Amino acid sequence: MTGLLSGEISSVAEFLAHALEMEAESVERYRELAENMEVHNNSEVAVLFHRLAAEGDAHAEHVKRRAGMYKLPSIAPWDFKWTSPDAPESVAMGDVHYLMSRRQALELALHNEIRGQDFYTQVAESSLSAEVQCIAKEMAGEEGAHVTMLREWLAKEADKLQLPLADLDPPNMPE
Repeated sequence: MTGLLSGEISSVAEFLAHALEMEAESVERYRELAENMEVHNNSEVAVLFHRLAAEGDAHAEHVKRRAGMYKLPSIAPWDFKWTSPDAPESVAMGDVHYLMSRRQALELALHNEIRGQDFYTQVAESSLSAEVQCIAKEMAGEEGAHVTMLREWLAKEADKLQLPLADLDPPNMPE
């Protein structure tokens, strides 16, 4: 498990603010990727990214319901307690290519869900608040369910022949 947490999260409200931001950023990135794949006629991967965004929306709604009873703090982007510039579940744009296969997209999503699970686990292990520990463990379990789902989807992909997409519009390099 890599170090994704940069400090203790001491209150439930602070933890839920982090969780909401993480889910929102993940959904936004998946939608952005789906739109990019559509532009490049990679509809199979676009459909997958739309589905991942919908899964993220459902998880974000669950977090919003849980957060409803708390006054969440407003946290500046640079003050979130994760070690990367983006939230742990956000897809790094440098890892994406418009000709990527469905399998590659699933592997990328799996990597991000594992990072989300690791983040929640690290919060549960480091927080001094028993309530934060309990909620973080539960959310790590939910991320674990997402990891399992993606591994099942990847197993189904293993049986399919994966032909690389042809670049129908390669970059025009001046001579």
